[in-house]
Amino acid sequence: MLDATKSAVRPPHAPTDHPKIPAEKVGILLANLGTPDNYDYWSMRRYLNEFLSDRRVIDYSPWLWQPLLQLVILTKRPFSSGEAYKSIWNEDKGESPLMTITKDQTAKVAAEMQAAHGDRVMVDFCMRYGNPSTKSKVREMVDAGCRKILFFPLYPHYAGATSATANDQFFRALMNEKWQPTVRTVDPYFEHPLYIEALAQSIERAYAKMETRPDILVCSYHGVPKRYLLEGDPYHCQCQKTTRLLKERLGWDDTEITATFQSRFGPEEWLKPYTVEEVARLAEEDGKKNIAVCAPAFSADCIETLEEINEEIKESFEEAGGEHFTYIPCLNDDDAHIKALCSVIEENLAGWMTETHTVSA
Repeated sequence: MLDATKSAVRPPHAPTDHPKIPAEKVGILLANLGTPDNYDYWSMRRYLNEFLSDRRVIDYSPWLWQPLLQLVILTKRPFSSGEAYKSIWNEDKGESPLMTITKDQTAKVAAEMQAAHGDRVMVDFCMRYGNPSTKSKVREMVDAGCRKILFFPLYPHYAGATSATANDQFFRALMNEKWQPTVRTVDPYFEHPLYIEALAQSIERAYAKMETRPDILVCSYHGVPKRYLLEGDPYHCQCQKTTRLLKERLGWDDTEITATFQSRFGPEEWLKPYTVEEVARLAEEDGKKNIAVCAPAFSADCIETLEEINEEIKESFEEAGGEHFTYIPCLNDDDAHIKALCSVIEENLAGWMTETHTVSA
């Protein structure tokens, strides 16, 4: 974090006991989903309780949902989720891969922004669930002199359960500020040319390393209940458009790429086709024994990609007769991805970074 006290000054003509005010900055706050602090039972329970108590994620009546969550789900699921996190944990740094990658992304974005704008910007990250909290990072930015904050949920596609809940938490944090900064939130960037280009380059690099070209590329997006689509959530349509734009950029036929949805939870119908079932169908019914899977909705590899795709979904494919399964990593801190993120940021900073000229009387 920047030391705001070094640049703090007392306003002109203010009395000597007036507190010093930090030099004005623009804050760029990146936000990701979140991560438990560790994979032990209580760390997992705290994290899952916060996540699964979010009405944007599970919108059932609390009178029905909370007893089930507290008395059944949270007595068992922290054990299984903890084992899943343990299998992918970054033991060297004592954190989840999502935390490591988000830190790396933030460092690269900060370097690009400071090269362009110097000390007039402050770049940091927060998590919707877990640490560092959105509230703590908003407080740090305000203390550092950020009179404007650009809040950037790192989700290419808008969904109520991702972008909207991140924005909700950001605005809750602002409710605690005596002097609220001017703020902007970033639109989804699912069709941004540089994002599509970064995706395409990652696919081309992966394919170039394979001895045999995959029969099909499966773009696996995180699922949501189908009911959300019917209630007006644009997520499904945005995922389909990303797949189409990626196909067009790669110059492929419809038979070479498909969109599916993973991570189904609960009894109701979710967006289809379900990835875990579709990869088995591709192997068993369509005879596609060599497939590649990517996850365009995730800006960073996490439990849903490193454990669910690379283990559960891969196993489903192989049990159905599939032979070669390749997972293509998320864009993470790839330079083309950072370029796309910085382009989105610059577009959203329009009008904020212009030089201020003092007019003399």
